[in-house]
Amino acid sequence: MCGIVGAVAERDVVPILLEGLRRLEYRGYDSAGIATINQQNQIGRVRALGKVKELEPLLQANNLKGGLGIAHTRWATHGKPSESNAHPHICNRVVTLVHNGIIENHEALRDKQTKQGYAFTSETDTET
Repeated sequence: MCGIVGAVAERDVVPILLEGLRRLEYRGYDSAGIATINQQNQIGRVRALGKVKELEPLLQANNLKGGLGIAHTRWATHGKPSESNAHPHICNRVVTLVHNGIIENHEALRDKQTKQGYAFTSETDTET
């Protein structure tokens, strides 16, 4: 099971997203991540294997901030628990994505996209 939190505000949303993830901890998960868009329209992302508390020092070290963001706790279904498989995923530095559920035909989609030249950065079905 996973949890998804989103926030838009005229202030930094990272504390809001972090509190949202803390409130979802009871659901069980193996990794967590947050992505934001800052005032310069740049996407920033921090992901960690383990509990939300593992994510907190990384957020500070990376100075992640933004007025728009999404956060996710992941329970692995496709791809092992790892930082690279943790959500959010980023595509072409313009789309940030989290997902709850299973994409049944992800292997066929992955094969097709690989043949078209897409380079995957995770083992998840979400990235397809």
